[in-house]
Amino acid sequence: MHKRIFLREKTRSAQNLQPKTAHSFSVLTSCSLLFYHRLPYCRLSFLKNMHRRTFIKNAIIVNEGRTFVGSLVIDDDRIEEIIEGKDVKPQLPPDSVIDAEGCYLLPGVIDEHVHFRDPGLTAKGTFYTESRAAAAGGVTTVIDMPNTVPPTVTKERLMQKIEIAQQQSLVNFGFFLGATPDNAARLKDVNPRLVAGIKLFMGSSTGELQVEDKPTLRTIFEQSKLPIMVHCEDTPMIVAKMKEYKEKYGQDPHVRYHPEIRPVEACVKSTKEAIALAREFDVKLHVAHITTAAELDLFDPNDKQITAEACLPHLMFASEDYERLGARIKCNPAVKYATDREAIRAALTDGRIRTIGTDHAPHRMADKMGGAAKATSGMPFVQFSLVSMLELVDEGVLPIERMVELMSHNPARVFGIENRGFLRQGYMADLVIVKPHAPWTLTPNRIESKCNWSPMEGHTFNWRVMRTFVNGRLVYNKGIITNENLRGRMITYMPR
Repeated sequence: MHKRIFLREKTRSAQNLQPKTAHSFSVLTSCSLLFYHRLPYCRLSFLKNMHRRTFIKNAIIVNEGRTFVGSLVIDDDRIEEIIEGKDVKPQLPPDSVIDAEGCYLLPGVIDEHVHFRDPGLTAKGTFYTESRAAAAGGVTTVIDMPNTVPPTVTKERLMQKIEIAQQQSLVNFGFFLGATPDNAARLKDVNPRLVAGIKLFMGSSTGELQVEDKPTLRTIFEQSKLPIMVHCEDTPMIVAKMKEYKEKYGQDPHVRYHPEIRPVEACVKSTKEAIALAREFDVKLHVAHITTAAELDLFDPNDKQITAEACLPHLMFASEDYERLGARIKCNPAVKYATDREAIRAALTDGRIRTIGTDHAPHRMADKMGGAAKATSGMPFVQFSLVSMLELVDEGVLPIERMVELMSHNPARVFGIENRGFLRQGYMADLVIVKPHAPWTLTPNRIESKCNWSPMEGHTFNWRVMRTFVNGRLVYNKGIITNENLRGRMITYMPR
């Protein structure tokens, strides 16, 4: 045993052993993380003194297209062994045993599209509060978007966010770097090992993150060596529609008009433009939050270069829900029509949708007051994405094996995340145990997000998140965050 553990520890690289002390962080910052192409090697010997073994037995394991009864051994922070069959025993005695009979054991969810609001927007949420929500929902890794205050568009601002997340996040974390006219020419220098990708707002943003002029767009696609994740909406079309609807219905049209003000045509036009640029410059493109049936026709299930994401709001809601939920479901791009929602659901199984995210974007309820013009866009969802998707499994929308692929395997594949997203020997032990046929109703006291509301309030779910493990540590256990001092690690990436 000791020899095996020693060899494993000796061969671990720095990117898989995230430093947690202030000294270690200073070592990382001194290496110019973002624009330095060799990772520092940090020998973290203190981790050898934290060895522990956990045995999860008799679970229904879902992984890489298969579902079977079996058991799993966590050795410290890694998966040591997966054993198929009931009542099997591990090779070595564990320190603790969890009987998961009747429950499902899944890879932890990788939510590759969140807005955790740190820094600058902390009245809405923080890395601490929103990572608590993630852990409670079975999400073990998040990738945060750059539209904070200030926006994450430079090395210095990225380092600020890394430090915040290291100090606060209960789950693993990564980041997108925002593309702007000012940094477009330097995108080729971004360290591909430490940034998930470039986030491009082709419309529908504010300040320096909104990029519309053609020369800058071409520079971004020409210079980026990383995947580009793009928000596609045509701003001039949206501006014209808003003017038209204000003239008809006043300065704040009812929120029911939101999908008409941000129409299907605006999404399709912008998505076509992004795909054309990606083809021209041979760049990997991931189109965020698809909302229309028409856009789906632009994607090929076998295309590894051009991929698409669906987000929970557009899978769960449709235009008729505005009358019931109002601005709670207002987001950009807009929740559109039932035909669009059904088309997106169908695309989950035919391969045109490659990943599922949440676009988790908490706001204070006061910010959600008003209609299509005044109410803020965005909603919290990270805590309830997994249980919501499991309901779609129950409804026959997609098999559970495909759900796991979309929420865990494919985010790791698309962004090249190292050693996560799968239940594999030697991979990081990011796991979630969920229980079926365990109904519960969502009330505000169950919400971990700082905003303390959800568009799913009052809904009765049939699945429960029982336990969430992050890097082998039990972070969430039957409704309780087990240790407030546990922290996730910054994820790293393989060549893409």
